[in-house]
Amino acid sequence: MKILIVRLSAMGDIIHAMPAVAGLRAQFPETFIGWAIEERWTPLLSSSPASLMSKSGLASEQPLVDAVHSVRMRRWRNAPFSPETWHQVRELRSWVRQQNYDHAIDLQGAIRSAWLARASHARVVAGALHPRELPARWWYNVKAHTPSEHVVDQAAETVSAAVGQQVGAAVVPFPTSAPDERWAEELVGTPSARLAIVNPGAGWGAKQWPVDRYAEVVRALGKIGMRSLVNCGPGEAELGQRVCAGNEDFARMVECSLGQLIALTRRAALFIGGDTGPMHLASAMGIPVVAIFGPTDPGRNGPYGGRFIVLRSPGSKRDHSRRQEPEKGLLSISAAQVTHAAFTLLGVEA
Repeated sequence: MKILIVRLSAMGDIIHAMPAVAGLRAQFPETFIGWAIEERWTPLLSSSPASLMSKSGLASEQPLVDAVHSVRMRRWRNAPFSPETWHQVRELRSWVRQQNYDHAIDLQGAIRSAWLARASHARVVAGALHPRELPARWWYNVKAHTPSEHVVDQAAETVSAAVGQQVGAAVVPFPTSAPDERWAEELVGTPSARLAIVNPGAGWGAKQWPVDRYAEVVRALGKIGMRSLVNCGPGEAELGQRVCAGNEDFARMVECSLGQLIALTRRAALFIGGDTGPMHLASAMGIPVVAIFGPTDPGRNGPYGGRFIVLRSPGSKRDHSRRQEPEKGLLSISAAQVTHAAFTLLGVEA
């Protein structure tokens, strides 16, 4: 059996799809599994420069899937009618079809992901009965009922429907890159009980917990001997600088690649942040997490498995309108509450 997974983006959503694929791998270890993914997120699946590895190539560099089909969707959107775009689209479609997949499972539920699943010419093309973009289901010949609340379990339900057997979520193996591991070891050493990763960024303003409160939490961690690495994504350097200002003795801003972030997260004892890809990465890797939620629903897409504490105001309501101002319920969460949650996970008396 050969199975194609289609989940192109984004970071947190890909991570939420991975436990179902890990369960599929555990249940059918001899199955050839490929994954179509946006090129910027391929380090979540492979640290190898090769874009396609044979079954014998499954190793720490690419532990979950046999093939990684890199999709340049962002570039194509910027130049949809260019000859180069059409050439790359045809090349991708040809490459996918050459694998002769039996099943294609769309875990994104978008028109573009459903089209790619159908373009594979797989006999079974599966997706959710109620996908995120409703027309996507026109391309499915297996439509999965997904009643579970959390998206991780919904992905497992979709995979189960596709293969006709119950598949549960499993622990995800993430790639190991020797250069990234060396970089992380030089930065922080071996895994440490005294290292926290703090991620002050957010996908949009309504999810942005105040930077001064992150700084206050970092200060409290410093008083008990915890070092904090303040992770900053593209365009977030100013946030990191503000968190570290006055806390330089025990806090340092870090801007790094995705592969480096994976290596860094392996070495942490704690993660603190909002509903972002790095938070979901830490949770999937089994790192204790303090998750600060506002307009998004942690019951649906919060931390999954492992040890975590979710902080969310009872007044917060699910809202994906991407407002720029922080959501009011989010602002009601104090630095003291986050510090207390962190100390609880660390087993430290307040």
